[in-house]
Amino acid sequence: MTIFSPFDEQSPIILTVPGLGGSGPSHWQTLWEQSRPDTHRVELGMWDTPHRNSWVTKLDQAIRSAQAPVVLAAHSLGCMAVAWWAELFPQPFGRPVAGALLVAPPDVDRADAPPALADFRPAPTTPLPFPSIVVASSDDPWIGIGKAHSLAKDWGSVFVDAGPQGHLNAASGIGWWEQGQALLDRVLDAASDRSGLPRSAADARSLLAVSATDAAQAHYLGAGR
Repeated sequence: MTIFSPFDEQSPIILTVPGLGGSGPSHWQTLWEQSRPDTHRVELGMWDTPHRNSWVTKLDQAIRSAQAPVVLAAHSLGCMAVAWWAELFPQPFGRPVAGALLVAPPDVDRADAPPALADFRPAPTTPLPFPSIVVASSDDPWIGIGKAHSLAKDWGSVFVDAGPQGHLNAASGIGWWEQGQALLDRVLDAASDRSGLPRSAADARSLLAVSATDAAQAHYLGAGR
């Protein structure tokens, strides 16, 4: 199915990429899809028994069918699908995927990782060909904060420590997740200039690093009031 931008051919389409089990009705991805006309879910299928090549192929089909640049908003194992897509389907920097928000990637390489994650190991270490933010919680049961930071470094992503918020899912009680929306806006800003052209890798990552830090600080200052 072809996905058209609700704005114009230069306005990015946001594709949500859920993780293991999919995203239920209270998950921030579902809430974003319901509230933003530019946001659509990638139906990867096999939510409980994921297969890497199948997920990556379906993600590629969704990206190629979008009639606009794509920004990915992935959660958990969906982040690994995005990283594997970048590994298996190389692109020039910034197109067709113009950026990504990668939330709570799991540690697929650890010895006690659930069997459902085995098909996604080892975690790719190739830098992503688009500006990206990795967001991780300091008490996520699926990954240690140090490993999450290491993944972000490998991928060339800006890293944001979200504090102790579990797996940053519906069970975390974050609802619509305003901090995530602020970070998504930073990815959208870094993805292209006002003419709609993709920024250079250096310019995009520099802009993203500053704006993502500002967004995280604003969130925590607001929470403390």
